[in-house]
Amino acid sequence: MGNLLKLLSRDENKRADDLNYVFVDFENCKPTDLESEVWEKIQAVLKEAENILAGLRQYTGAAGVIRDAIQNPSNEGLQEKAWNDVIPLVEQLRKYYEFSLLLEKNVPLLLQALCSADMTSREHLEKQQALFKQFAQVLDFVLKFDDLKMTNPVIQNDFSYYRRTESRRRMVTSDSSENNEKVPHEIANRMSLFYAHSTPMLKMLSDTTCTFVSQNKNLPVENTTDCLCTMANICRVMIENPEYCSRIQNVDTKLFCLRVMVGVIILNDHVHPVGAFAKNSGIDIKSSIKLLHEQRDMNVEGLLNALRYTTKHLHDESTPKSVRQLLLD
Repeated sequence: MGNLLKLLSRDENKRADDLNYVFVDFENCKPTDLESEVWEKIQAVLKEAENILAGLRQYTGAAGVIRDAIQNPSNEGLQEKAWNDVIPLVEQLRKYYEFSLLLEKNVPLLLQALCSADMTSREHLEKQQALFKQFAQVLDFVLKFDDLKMTNPVIQNDFSYYRRTESRRRMVTSDSSENNEKVPHEIANRMSLFYAHSTPMLKMLSDTTCTFVSQNKNLPVENTTDCLCTMANICRVMIENPEYCSRIQNVDTKLFCLRVMVGVIILNDHVHPVGAFAKNSGIDIKSSIKLLHEQRDMNVEGLLNALRYTTKHLHDESTPKSVRQLLLD
């Protein structure tokens, strides 16, 4: 608790001097020898993340056959078709859930490397740019996954139908192995909790970060929160500062910086004891929101909505009214 209280008493004006912003070469950075071991492990996870997003983008669901089955409860043929159609979809959803467990296992490796006490947050992010990029890619994946999940209601509908039907089938047959061979009942229960959240990957990442902080008693909590704040501020300055921005060759990298900035703000809002919107949070939140408003030509409305609807402390009394109004406008 003492470490948390230290965060509340820090001088906000000290932030810029402490950070001494650096340019992170997201487009060309390569892992150093010291980064390589962690980098290789995370890179394998990130490759799978691309497949996860590709599959989720193509997820069309079984709304039609489920509707037919519900409207015709005595038609066994329609019941069986809906069940057979939803099974592979639930197996697909299980794959996404199990990937969240893989991220949950590997994210602490990045946090340990980027938040250790041997360097300041600025030094970590300057000297370990390849790992910084990977953490940024994790955040980018989390935002994209949750956005796809939130905008595709058939995911929740498919799984809810599966749960109801699976329960009925278990009651009428003693051969439960036939119905649950691919998705065991216990795993289905965990999946249900996962998909119940509007932003399940963010929930996983927030919980993982909080667990990392609580389990590493020898690592001051401000090491982690400072690292997150520095990430957000660096990404903002890389777009805000004309000199830095001119060094970015690809427009997709600029959007990537904005998404990472938003992702870190949201994560920090769930992890930091006072949230990301308070004056002493360590993040220049007003400048971050203004920057997003200035980049309307880059289709950032989804990022503004993410700050509006997936943060935790936006409506707290500690959030300045000017910040709240700027974001809600």
